[in-house]
Amino acid sequence: MIPGRLSLSKMKKLIAFVFFLSGFISAKASKVDTVSTYSTSMKKNIKAVVITPEAINPSDKFPVLYLLHGYSGNQADWISKVKTVADYADQYKMIIVCPDGNFSSWYFDSPVDKNWKYETYVSTELPAWIDSHYKTINTKEGRAITGLSMGGHGALYIAFKHQDVFGAAGSMSGGVDLRPFPLNWDLAKRLGSYSEFPERWDNSSVINLTHLLTAKSLPLIIDCGTEDFFYGVNLKLHNKLLDNNIPHDFISRKGAHNWEYWSNAIGYQALFFSKFFKR
Repeated sequence: MIPGRLSLSKMKKLIAFVFFLSGFISAKASKVDTVSTYSTSMKKNIKAVVITPEAINPSDKFPVLYLLHGYSGNQADWISKVKTVADYADQYKMIIVCPDGNFSSWYFDSPVDKNWKYETYVSTELPAWIDSHYKTINTKEGRAITGLSMGGHGALYIAFKHQDVFGAAGSMSGGVDLRPFPLNWDLAKRLGSYSEFPERWDNSSVINLTHLLTAKSLPLIIDCGTEDFFYGVNLKLHNKLLDNNIPHDFISRKGAHNWEYWSNAIGYQALFFSKFFKR
């Protein structure tokens, strides 16, 4: 045998071990499914990506993180653009659910079009469907919600209003005050024009819903890049929460409204919610 080279028998053993190890790793990997859920309020099927961790025991139940996409996105955005999302499900032993919030729902029950009831869907119908099909911790202590941009607005909007359903919430680059953007992103299609219906816009902006919170009601993590066009409204929300003595994590760093920023932000958010679930 040439010095420094493996013998044929040792090579075979090494190859066998590598195959065994790769099989073990894949067996421990999270599972990604695209499912069809049903919305009674909108009378239609809605897709969602569901990422489940590897169960150690058949009786294991998991907390659930609902992860919302942004304007013009769909249920596949997170898993297709941020591969580490599936790893977080396994690392932190949580189910991650990414629903289709439609092109521009903003996660409202629209007063303009009764066929757009995405607040009802995400706050009530989807959690009920997930709890009936997966082994979940079926309490608010076992549910959290976050998202990016439109989804960041949606996550806080829904969590503030449905604290009996979600125990913690977050936002990444969220549109937390809609009023400075009256002509953007189909908002007028969902709410009516700002000039005609200013009260709707007031009541639908997260920054105006902080009165629903108390100091211990809802753990929060809010993240926005300093070059983001939503940075100003996020900073105002942060300061308002401080003024109202509402504890929260606020992260701001150099970054814009893009997937490079959100790919980094989701790691901090996943850790935050993991700590919440372990309380």
